[in-house]
Amino acid sequence: MEKTRLLRITTVPISLHLLLKGQFSFMREQGFEVYTMSAAGKEIPEVLKEGVKHIEVPLTRKITPIQDLLCLWKMMRIIRSIRPYIVHTHTPKAGLIGMLAAWLCRVPVRMHTVAGLPLVEATGLKRSILVVTEKITYFCATGVYPNSVGLKDYMTQSLGVNNDKLKIIGKGSSNGIDTGRFKRSEDIEQQASELRRRYGIKQGDVVFSFVGRIVRDKGIGELVHAFKKLPELPGGAKVYLLLIGPFEQELDPLHEDDYKFLHNNKSVILAGFQSDVRPWIMASDVFVFPSYREGFPNVVMQSCCLNVPCIVSNINGCNEIIQHEQTGIIVPVKNAEAVYRAMVTLMENISLRQSYSKAARDYIVANFDQQFVWNELLNEYKARLTI
Repeated sequence: MEKTRLLRITTVPISLHLLLKGQFSFMREQGFEVYTMSAAGKEIPEVLKEGVKHIEVPLTRKITPIQDLLCLWKMMRIIRSIRPYIVHTHTPKAGLIGMLAAWLCRVPVRMHTVAGLPLVEATGLKRSILVVTEKITYFCATGVYPNSVGLKDYMTQSLGVNNDKLKIIGKGSSNGIDTGRFKRSEDIEQQASELRRRYGIKQGDVVFSFVGRIVRDKGIGELVHAFKKLPELPGGAKVYLLLIGPFEQELDPLHEDDYKFLHNNKSVILAGFQSDVRPWIMASDVFVFPSYREGFPNVVMQSCCLNVPCIVSNINGCNEIIQHEQTGIIVPVKNAEAVYRAMVTLMENISLRQSYSKAARDYIVANFDQQFVWNELLNEYKARLTI
């Protein structure tokens, strides 16, 4: 019996590797023939380990009309060649071109997952263009899958998307979380301790961490402002800020003063991109994620599972992962003073940190385990195959 062909598309391969890791091998085990597609990138060998057939297309994350048309033409040729029954896209650019190509090629099942909307923070002409591109994507799709309740509400209320076309897989999240892998262990504890020793972090010092792109719309400006104001700890203990992720000054630049502070202050640790964030998160005492917009951020779930208490902004996804003053602290968006107060609260109260961290892991394990999310997606694929 011929296997059902499934094509998964993201703009860049790091999304396939990090945001959807494990899904492809799982779907292969369920009888699908899985293809993946993205721009070129160093993460492709990791994607290939899941037994997929990967195809490179020169997608970009910027607005590049001529190259986008070239990608559309190439995608249509590829789709007509491999004849997938399901095309499932993620990320805005891959969604636009992938859904349009699949629609033009009359692919029976066309699914697009929405994990955050750049248009939320855009203004003027750029916002208008992004709104149009999203609506084209949704028109071409047979099903659209926001990965959080808040995102679904925004799409119906602000973008006028037909509610009948929208569905959340499980309880949210694009990939769930491997709660067995993201669990404190003796080995990772040792790695975390070594990291603290490497940077001269001593017993009693407090480390605030962040994982993600070091850009404006992740709330880095507010985080820097809050960190600068933190009071001194008793007994000569120090406070550190640990940032794990790449700068993208060409796409969403930080304010020049914030950029200089992060590179020049001795209490700031710039770890850059890390393929395994577990020891880095565990080397910290509090995780801070003051982002302006998200879908369903994996890094918050990861921190919860590693028993590191979280401060998050009141946005889609974050406010579904964290329960305010039960499993962490939720602060208003773009409010540096609120970030500061939350950081002070957890910096000074160890027992509260412990209480939040235990409750947060329990909640994530109960609601967002990876196997649950994968099986819910599998059920949706099967349902679409029978329509």
